[in-house]
Formats: sequence, C-alpha cells, structure tokens
Amino acid sequence: MDFENFYITWYSRVKHFARDYVLSEEEAENITQDVFLDFYQKRDTLDFHINVIAYLFTSVKNRCIDYLRRKLLEQEAATKMQEDFDLSFRMKFDSLEAFDVDGLSEDNIKDIIEKALNALPERCREIFILSKLEGKKQKEIAEELNVSVKTIETQMTIAYKKLREELKKHLPLLLFILSSWEN
Repeated sequence: MDFENFYITWYSRVKHFARDYVLSEEEAENITQDVFLDFYQKRDTLDFHINVIAYLFTSVKNRCIDYLRRKLLEQEAATKMQEDFDLSFRMKFDSLEAFDVDGLSEDNIKDIIEKALNALPERCREIFILSKLEGKKQKEIAEELNVSVKTIETQMTIAYKKLREELKKHLPLLLFILSSWEN
C-alpha cells in the first residue's frame, strides 16, 4: 500500500468525520493525525485482508468516543464543583443574614466555643486542643499520644466536621475562628 496516497486521499474526509463529533477543528485534527500515525506505525503488522477504510474510521470513531467521554467527565466535575460552590455561597449568605451580633459578647463566644468543644469525643477534643489551641504539629501530637499521624489527621477531620455541625447557627463566627486557628 502506498501510504502517502492513502493519507492524501483520506485525511480530509477522516478529519471532517471527526469534526462532526468533537465539534472542534483542532481536536479533530489531533485525532486524525493520531490515527494516521498509529496506522502508519502498524502498517507492516496489519493483516492484509482487513478493510483498511473500516479500520481507519473505526479508529477515528473510538478516539472520538474517548475524547467525548473525557470531556463529559470534565464537564460533570466542573458542574459538581460549581454546585458545591453555589451551596457553600448560599450557606454563607444565609448565615450572614441570620447572624445576630447583638447577643455576642466575649463571654458568650467563649461559652459557645466551649460547648462546641465539649461536644467532641474526648480523644478528638484532646487532639484538637493540642493542635489548634496549643499550636502543636501533628507529628508532635502523634509522638506525645503514641498514635500515628494518620490518626491525628482523622481525628482533626472529625473535629472540624463536628464543630461545623455544632456551630452551624454561628457560621460567620466559626469561619472567623477556624481561619484564625489555621494561621
């Protein structure tokens, strides 16, 4: 088979076929070039009895399907991220609207935080206090308590989750407290 003539004859047709599905000139060109390169590299090992045109279009079809699947997954991930952002934004907006600063005093804030911390399981509270109030590193806490760093990470995740739940009525206060603990 004369590959150069085959390429010249079929390249634009295959590219047009791909473009109808991927809707992007650039991606259609990439797919087409990849298929022809793959075909060129395999030309000596392919069975002489195969339908070369069917092989070519099947290869393009499969690459288009792969491309579209990848794009669909990317779109779903972007949609999920946007939904998560919208939900977080709505929660923050609603909590700010409902947040009553008139009833807050330093003693009141301490009581709210103390109550939330006391709602944590004992070991979880201990780890959280060592980390956020005493400023110890996870590795230090793990050595001090004779547990793994992974255990510390897990307990901190549990603490954050429970504190969020416990302080959900005070979300602006929680966000302020957690951001100050992060630093």
